[in-house]
Amino acid sequence: MKENRVWLVIRYILLIIASLVVCFPILYSLLISLETSEHVSTYPPQLWPHPFHFASYAEALQAAPLGRFLLNSFIMSAIIVCGQIVTSLLAAYAFVYLRFRGRGVLFLVFLATMMIPTEVTMIPNYMTIRSLGWLDSFAGLTVPFLANAFGIFLLRQYLLQLPYELFEAAKMDGAGHWRFLISVVVPLSRPILATLAVYVFLQSWNMYLWPLLTTNSTSMRTVQVGLGMLQNQDALSWNLTMAGVVIISLPTLILLFFAQKHLVKGLTAGAVKG
Repeated sequence: MKENRVWLVIRYILLIIASLVVCFPILYSLLISLETSEHVSTYPPQLWPHPFHFASYAEALQAAPLGRFLLNSFIMSAIIVCGQIVTSLLAAYAFVYLRFRGRGVLFLVFLATMMIPTEVTMIPNYMTIRSLGWLDSFAGLTVPFLANAFGIFLLRQYLLQLPYELFEAAKMDGAGHWRFLISVVVPLSRPILATLAVYVFLQSWNMYLWPLLTTNSTSMRTVQVGLGMLQNQDALSWNLTMAGVVIISLPTLILLFFAQKHLVKGLTAGAVKG
């Protein structure tokens, strides 16, 4: 009994240490954003600002069009989320409920694409986008990411857990594939669809290299790329940069706070049956 308590205490201590390591950069960014430029450059550094300087956020919004960058990131992320939900759901449904030759081999090919680094496909994708005239547009930002093998794999594993008798009963009632998909599969798959939406949104929101390559004008920049504009301002004001970091991190932090349970639950769905 005492041994179990000792291990429990050790486990909680390790979790607290890990939490501090993860949360310290976020907390440090928040504190730096509340300091003046003079206090940031003092030595030794003052971790606790006195007094709080909230004007850094207004100055950051004036130094760079962060509102426009946030809107661009929201539009880009929303398009990618909708695209991946549709393509992943249709492909996963086909792998589970449609019987065709080579289904297993084709699924392995889809899984194999997950082993290819993004950087390998970036040059071919860029050349394709440029040849289509989609540079500096939402089409160029989103089209290469409208389908993803991970989403197909995640939804397939979830659909395999649904009783196959539902499909047979729907066929006996005269329902076709589209009717069964919309009336049965989609309502039962809402938890995993929400998980996929959160995962894809976070992934899209944090993209940096692809938007940097495909956008040229300020009006099309996303938050991750636009944040660099704050670093190019006069003599690199760290309080303005950290204020920008806090502003662009708020949407993802709020989303993670409310959706973390669903995200973990959805990512572990289908772990038993394959």
